[in-house]
Amino acid sequence: MSSDDGDAVEGVDAGPLGESGVSDDTDTSVSTITPHRTAAVERDRAYLVVLAGVSRGEMFKLDVPRSVIGRSPNAQIRLSDDGVSREHAAIALVGDKVILDDMGSTNGTFCNGVRVTSRELTDGDKIMIGSTTILKFTYHDQLDEAFQQQMYESALRDGLTKVFNRKHFNDLLAKEFAYSSRHAAPLALLFVDLDFFKKVNDAHGHPAGDFILSEVSGVLAGAIRSEDVLARFGGEEFCVLCRGTERSGAVDLGERLRKEIADRRYIYGGKIIPVTISVGIALMPDPSMTQPAGLLAAADKALYEAKRAGRNRVVVAVAGNPG
Repeated sequence: MSSDDGDAVEGVDAGPLGESGVSDDTDTSVSTITPHRTAAVERDRAYLVVLAGVSRGEMFKLDVPRSVIGRSPNAQIRLSDDGVSREHAAIALVGDKVILDDMGSTNGTFCNGVRVTSRELTDGDKIMIGSTTILKFTYHDQLDEAFQQQMYESALRDGLTKVFNRKHFNDLLAKEFAYSSRHAAPLALLFVDLDFFKKVNDAHGHPAGDFILSEVSGVLAGAIRSEDVLARFGGEEFCVLCRGTERSGAVDLGERLRKEIADRRYIYGGKIIPVTISVGIALMPDPSMTQPAGLLAAADKALYEAKRAGRNRVVVAVAGNPG
């Protein structure tokens, strides 16, 4: 991606999310299975852990009588997987048993490789639904839960700025790109780069650079909506992903971010360090965009134009020209 040093940063290699949930060679025999039980379970310690998929690492505590798994906003366990039905399956707590029920899903519910309509779950069972999602049913005590949650957060966040990291951003971008492409819905990607950041490190040292990055990320986080996605993409680069945002809204946001960063006083070691940003914007829907990498490339090209025009400015990519 664009930088003052001319170094390129590798783009997203994720393609559009698949619509198909079950391959042709999948065993589609339907069964109802009730395994032999050896001990009563403690319902307040039952969890589903996402092993694979966009939400990998996330834990869902099963602490209500019935939890619906699906893409619906009303689902207790909501998964962003195009192969998952809006109401795909349900987990029910019945006495000391935990029951998995398919809810007539399009692509089926699989437990340990077997398609099921209903199954009593035991510790360690693997539930496969949708295009990419694999869930593990397990039991945790409070210490396990806290540790797993900490590990999940650390896998998503940048260690310095605490905003989302590049890997998680790529996952979210793939999801939002697929949604925008499918529904012709507005989507804005803002690529933000700190101007002359190398000079900050050279003149004041890397601790000062880390301080600036942390401060800038805080300003960016405070200026966007709660539903927007902010991530550190690499080095001094940040990305903001805004669902449902058209050109005018994206430009307004870019200018607001630019002004707030420039107006803030950054003092480190008793010295004021001036900071400005350049912003490149790419927009969806755009028929020329066929994959998320194209949207990133378009935003990066617009960012390069902002740098070339003098920095501390916002440039919007030309539609139909994906970098």
